[in-house]
Amino acid sequence: MRPAAQRARTDIAFPYRIDRRGRTAHARYDAHVRGLIEQLLFTGPGERVMRPDFGCGLLDLVFTPNSPELASALELSVQAALQRWLGELIEVESLDVVSEGNAVRVSLQYVVRATGARRDEVFEGRGAE
Repeated sequence: MRPAAQRARTDIAFPYRIDRRGRTAHARYDAHVRGLIEQLLFTGPGERVMRPDFGCGLLDLVFTPNSPELASALELSVQAALQRWLGELIEVESLDVVSEGNAVRVSLQYVVRATGARRDEVFEGRGAE
């Protein structure tokens, strides 16, 4: 058996679910961090009990008229939220937020601090139609 320091780190899977054994499902640490980012991006402020300021509220802005100013404001808002809530877990390398119709697409390049893994992810959310 490998020493604990060399074993792959796992955490709770997102979305939360029960595995085949009837226990809480787990995911590799990098996948867990991706799930945390997704939760942060698409949670609106006020949705989370006991953490009313958690989230970005991106989906609230889906139907706002698109403009360069809105894109800049969204990127600043997302960057600030990532730094505040996940700054100990990830280092953001690049961020691009695009709003098209009723969808918001976030392209994010980041490094998972604990593993050193460099990730390039796209998160997409849609407003109600």
